[in-house]
Amino acid sequence: MNTAELGLPVDVPSTALFTDHYELTMLQAALKGGTAERRSVFEVFTRRLPSGRRYGVVCGTGRVLDAVRNFRFDEAQLAFLRERRVVDDATLDWLADYRFGGDIWGYPEGEVYFPGSPILRVEGSFAECVLLETVILSILNHDSAIAAAASRMASAAGDRPLMEMGARRTHELAAVAASRAAYVGGFSSTSDLAAGFRYDIPTIGTSAHAFTLVHDSERDAFTAQVDSLGRGTTLLVDTYDVAEAVALAVEVAGPELGAVRIDSGDLLLVAHRVRQQLDTLGAEGTRIVVTSDLDEYAIASLAAAPVDAYGVGTQLVTGSGHPTASMVYKLVARAASADADAPLEPVAKRSGGGKQTLGGRKWAARRYDAYGVAEAEVIGTGEVPEELAASQLLVELVRGGEVVGREPLEAARERHAAARASLPMSATQLSRGEPVIPTEYAV
Repeated sequence: MNTAELGLPVDVPSTALFTDHYELTMLQAALKGGTAERRSVFEVFTRRLPSGRRYGVVCGTGRVLDAVRNFRFDEAQLAFLRERRVVDDATLDWLADYRFGGDIWGYPEGEVYFPGSPILRVEGSFAECVLLETVILSILNHDSAIAAAASRMASAAGDRPLMEMGARRTHELAAVAASRAAYVGGFSSTSDLAAGFRYDIPTIGTSAHAFTLVHDSERDAFTAQVDSLGRGTTLLVDTYDVAEAVALAVEVAGPELGAVRIDSGDLLLVAHRVRQQLDTLGAEGTRIVVTSDLDEYAIASLAAAPVDAYGVGTQLVTGSGHPTASMVYKLVARAASADADAPLEPVAKRSGGGKQTLGGRKWAARRYDAYGVAEAEVIGTGEVPEELAASQLLVELVRGGEVVGREPLEAARERHAAARASLPMSATQLSRGEPVIPTEYAV
């Protein structure tokens, strides 16, 4: 279990400047205008899924909890804001004492979601909630996009394991978050040691083409690797001629060779030829690992190939064409005054352009058919219908500023597998389509 999940300090001392300039100018104006202390309810949701996607995956919740806990302004940050004259001295004094003291509810990490789902609900004063908008959206939009791509790839891979190998294709910090999201979505390991260290994800890796090329011969390279890592290692066989390399690999390591990796060419054709060759050489137990710019479609096309595992990089860490989940953070209710007893009133954006919002604090539940298969996402305000009470989706994450919903990453991974299995079978189809279940409103 990682240090964050144990409730220990993480290595980022403050997330307070992971925000947009206008969050602070809104705060200043609200403090002067007398609305800063009005109790408010913000919700995170998406108006639509990325084109062709049939479900979304909630991911990043654990990182959000860390970010909220660490959202505190230190002296250096306050000095920066003062020097740039971002806000006035009164606002800086307020920020110096900032600690989120409200409540957060949300879909548990790994759960699936649909258009309109209130993925996260943040309640507190307007001032303390509005500051969290950017950092929350930054985490959820990135991690949920990666987890959704990972989930589709895991569906396409079936029982074959997936290895995340995308660290070199994205920002170094995003790579760690992507590894975490991929693990939630169904990947079994990562090549990124920082992700393994922080989140206790299994790590993998053996050698690249450079290792073969630095040796005087392919035989020397294979011999050095086997001598160092053992016969169960994975040898990369496509630096020169694949057939010659496979024969040499078995000659050097023997039939106990763990695996060969293919990183180029017509993977379907090459995999069949390599499998036949390995079996002929008596290496029936040697596995075949394929890499090379895979996505969910390429993985699905290899379903009938004698492939034992997939390594995925670029397409995974870029969301397989959809690098964001397009989530928004909107005020949906606020008190009539700053009085602690003032009732909440629903508020909503009414202008056109497809950006209207639905006011009021929401609940969400999933309705299932007689076979336990999901048939609708039901979202409402007010009382929850009795027949849906047991299938509500939001769970308590933060109470009075204290994190109460922390859980091991493995729990999110297992939850996602169960949630995906509860969807109609068409959820795993890779062809373009509408959300696999409709969103219904009860307001």
